[in-house]
Amino acid sequence: MKKLRTLTPFEYFSIVIGVSALFISFLLFSSVTFNQYTLTVLGYIYIFVILAVSYNLINGVAGQFSLEPNGFVAIGAYVTAILILSPELKEEIFMLSSPYPFIKDVYVPNPFLVLIISGLVAAFIALLVSFPVFRVRGDYLAIVTLGFGFIIRTILINYPSISNGAMGIDSVPDFASYIFIGVCALIIVILVYNLVYSRFGRAMRAIKNDEDAALLMGIDTFKIKTLAFVTSAFFEGVGGGLMASFIGAVSPDQFTFMMTFELLIIIVIGGLGSISGSIVATFLFFGSMEILRPLDDGMWHFGPIHGIPGLRMVIFSLLLILIILFARRGLFGEREIWDVVIDLYKKIKQRRENG
Repeated sequence: MKKLRTLTPFEYFSIVIGVSALFISFLLFSSVTFNQYTLTVLGYIYIFVILAVSYNLINGVAGQFSLEPNGFVAIGAYVTAILILSPELKEEIFMLSSPYPFIKDVYVPNPFLVLIISGLVAAFIALLVSFPVFRVRGDYLAIVTLGFGFIIRTILINYPSISNGAMGIDSVPDFASYIFIGVCALIIVILVYNLVYSRFGRAMRAIKNDEDAALLMGIDTFKIKTLAFVTSAFFEGVGGGLMASFIGAVSPDQFTFMMTFELLIIIVIGGLGSISGSIVATFLFFGSMEILRPLDDGMWHFGPIHGIPGLRMVIFSLLLILIILFARRGLFGEREIWDVVIDLYKKIKQRRENG
């Protein structure tokens, strides 16, 4: 396995400051230049960037085949909706059954505090779940965590006094503006990068490469896996809270296994263990879906080819197959984007010297 390049502190801070400045400039520029539809798509992409890098932390960096994201995203979204709505508004929204007193009376008007609480609730539940979950590995772990997502969705549907049942909760205040989501995404990506390239992150990679060897070397594998699971759940809960506010409503149908499947596709395309790969893959995934959208329109045609409903997904699936065939470990593998750029520069320089 190729050794991953470690950045010096100066290189790291230079990249962080430079990328942050460029991204914030893009946020400000796009907010006054792009139309509302484009900003909505970009905002949704930023939310999925948060979810993808969070999911890659447990699935790619720690190497634990988990299928739980939709459950923790749902928890974060519903906690945010319940906390940010006033008691009077909740009384009007809950039509199937009166909300429990602790659901109705709780009210936190501060959006930052709401998001933190949403993440902490998701993290606490992840901590409770981790004790039975990490008694198994591999495919068994995937099955157990898959069941967790179904359990959360079933609870949301069948306990209307908590979640308003299948009707969900609407009228969620839209505190998550386009710039707010972008800044949150930037902060979370930086935090995840620091975790991945810390001592904690090296322990996670050791477990991914060989858990038994890591255990023999003195690494508390259960503790590291649990911390990775809890941390991932915290950020997924925050992402769910942003999604609830950005969309303005939450319902159980938003948090099916399809959400987990989309995130799994994204981190596999980008490269398991590559944070920048997850970011690039998120933009490619949703960007391709939007670019190919006209193919579903029967009025669209390109020569003899006419658009038909479902053609977009056929073309998109073929593109995914081609990517996986020619990039078996994803676009970046375990490398980050700076590793790819440096390797490309070295190859170009070597060809010039040899040519």
